[in-house]
Amino acid sequence: MTENDRKFEATTPNFKSEAAKKIAKLFPEVVADGQIDTDALEELLSPDLEDEEANEKYKFTWRGKRNAKRIADAPARTTTLIADKKSSKDWDATKNVYIEGDNLEVLKLMQKAYSEKVKVIYIDPPYNTGHDFVYKDKYHDPYDNYLRETGQIDAAGNVTTTNRESNGRFHTDWLNMMYPRLKLARNLLMDDGVIFISIDDNEDANLKKICDEIFGENNFLAQVVWERAYAPINLKKNFSESHDYILVYAKDASIVETRGIPRGDEADNRYSNPDNDPRGVWQSDNLSVGPAIESNIYPVTTPSGRVVEPPAGRSWSLSQKAFRERLKDNRIWFGSDGNGVPRMKRFLSELKKPGITPMTIWKYKEVGHSQEATQQLQKLMCGKKYFDYPKPVKLIQRAVQLYSENDSIILDFFSGSATTAQSVIEQNAEDGGHRKFIMVQLPEKTSKKSVAYKDDYKTIPEIAEERIRRAGKQIQEKHSDIKFDTGFKVFKLESSTIKQWDDNPDKFTEQLEMLHSPFTQDSTNDQRALEIAIKSGISLTASPEIDGDNYHFVSDDKEVFVILGKYDEKLLDELDKERKLPNATAVIREMDNGSETKFNLIEKMKQEPELNDHFSLEWL
Repeated sequence: MTENDRKFEATTPNFKSEAAKKIAKLFPEVVADGQIDTDALEELLSPDLEDEEANEKYKFTWRGKRNAKRIADAPARTTTLIADKKSSKDWDATKNVYIEGDNLEVLKLMQKAYSEKVKVIYIDPPYNTGHDFVYKDKYHDPYDNYLRETGQIDAAGNVTTTNRESNGRFHTDWLNMMYPRLKLARNLLMDDGVIFISIDDNEDANLKKICDEIFGENNFLAQVVWERAYAPINLKKNFSESHDYILVYAKDASIVETRGIPRGDEADNRYSNPDNDPRGVWQSDNLSVGPAIESNIYPVTTPSGRVVEPPAGRSWSLSQKAFRERLKDNRIWFGSDGNGVPRMKRFLSELKKPGITPMTIWKYKEVGHSQEATQQLQKLMCGKKYFDYPKPVKLIQRAVQLYSENDSIILDFFSGSATTAQSVIEQNAEDGGHRKFIMVQLPEKTSKKSVAYKDDYKTIPEIAEERIRRAGKQIQEKHSDIKFDTGFKVFKLESSTIKQWDDNPDKFTEQLEMLHSPFTQDSTNDQRALEIAIKSGISLTASPEIDGDNYHFVSDDKEVFVILGKYDEKLLDELDKERKLPNATAVIREMDNGSETKFNLIEKMKQEPELNDHFSLEWL
């Protein structure tokens, strides 16, 4: 088979293989017998292998770290996403997505379609308090393991696994859960994308270390302190914790700049125009800085004739030449009586960004507190308390405000009560944006003793999806003058519709069935086409054109034809008429006794350069 004629790969990318290809391209001298010679690579990159001390490096490690890396690099082989239109809202129109499933497998399935497409990620992972669900990933059979862990095939009825401090692997289990997910999440961020991670003291230090490793120390932006409580708990023996942290990292800090917190009346009221400057309202800044710059220490004569100098140990922030230029341009203010210490005028109209640069302490009066979040969600759900510790909408909305554009994708793969979804809808309502959200949540079962279970919510996603419906309706009623997207498409993680080859000799007869059909017997063509589209890089919100058993997907820079029905030698000419992008992929199911047709299509590609330039064929 040629580059434009190959077998369809039913797995997500293998990142170790992809990395090896890039290394081989950059350093061909380290390739031996088709494999990367790691010793040669180390020798090439190390400055001085003889200097043992120079090659001793700080490392943060734990038991299972190597396996966590392998899990992150391994492709998703046995899973897909199945559409659930019944649970969705506005399926045909919405660009929002809600996914029920293990976020590790889901993140892998998202790699092709959403690589470098997500602007903001916010996650609120388990804090590892000793009672949290901590999912124990397995390198082999990850989907089967997921079903067991979530109670879907566990005969004993075990729904979750808690990570108790007494188990001897308290921090290790948590780190092994987080590492591969963060590694995969980084791939989805745009170059100027940003991730926000909520955490408390239990794992803050460890989280900072793995984020430094995955995102790079130089891409650390802030450790925000969120004031989540406003009153002490007097029963505490020593201290009553009143804050959580939010770690903020950029994909590439050198090109990231915050849009700032939207300006309100309080911020704008700090500006005035006492001298009727035609450039509009302004506020003044201190002109002295410290420590002193020797050349910037000089006397200044005020309009009233008083001579002033910088305070002891400080200097002016401007050189004499720059000061004279600003003075001539009426940018220096000496007070209304002309007798004050000089200050620099800063005009509201000249601010480089639309908002206010955020500080690293977020007070509850600005972004809400835990009790407020619980009360608001309880009110939305008719007075019922389904979640213990939801985050305030305003808290996550601030993250959205700071770094998203009007059409950005916002991802939350520990979405819980779906506060992030509501935050995105709220922000779109406020500024007329068209941001899209992607929520991912493990389908944890609710306790049979819980209020949620008694109200017929059997899983966490069922509650969250209802929360999004109610929040969307409430926000739309509040902003009835504008229209924005309050819908969402629901997908569920399921086993692949494409049969996987099993080397087990006991299953040989079963494997022979693959010669008759590459698909599982109980799957539908819609489900098969969706899996092929996802694994070919088509976004989950793309709506295909359907012609019988043939599907045509277009999404951003990807175009895929999925041909599951009958066809003849005219197929490529017909597809070329429908093609909308310069390059398209046709994934074609081989017909029984259709080898001659397949051969003719391949020959046609070879003989017609234009078709060969525009199409690549993949066979099922």
